[in-house]
Amino acid sequence: MQNTLPMLKLRVFLFSLLFIMSLTGCGMSSKYGVAKINSTPSGAEVINLKDNSHLGKTPAQVLFTGEADTSEFVTIQLRKLGYRDRITTFWINRRHSTVLEAEEGAIDIHVELEKN
Repeated sequence: MQNTLPMLKLRVFLFSLLFIMSLTGCGMSSKYGVAKINSTPSGAEVINLKDNSHLGKTPAQVLFTGEADTSEFVTIQLRKLGYRDRITTFWINRRHSTVLEAEEGAIDIHVELEKN
C-alpha cells in the first residue's frame, strides 16, 4: 500500500499537467502562411483543387494555418469568363507566429490568363 500512494500521486500530477497543457495549447502551436494571389486580368475566381473550396477572387489574400514549420504543396485553378482556366501550384510554408507576421511575409503568386 505504501508504494501505490506515491505512484497514484504521480499519475494524478501527470494527468493534471497534460490536461492543463491541452487547455493552453502548449505543445501544439499553430503557425501561419499567406499567399497573395493576383491575375491579369483581375477578378478571376480562385479554387483550391485539394477540396474544391472557393478562396476568393483576385486579388485574393489566402491564409494557411497548420502545424508549426510545415509546408504544403497547393494547387489552385483560376477561372474567369472569356478566359481559359489556368492551374498553378506553389509551396506555402507555415513559419509565422501571427497572422500579421504572415501577411507581411506573404508570397506573391501572379497568373496571366489567356483569352478564349
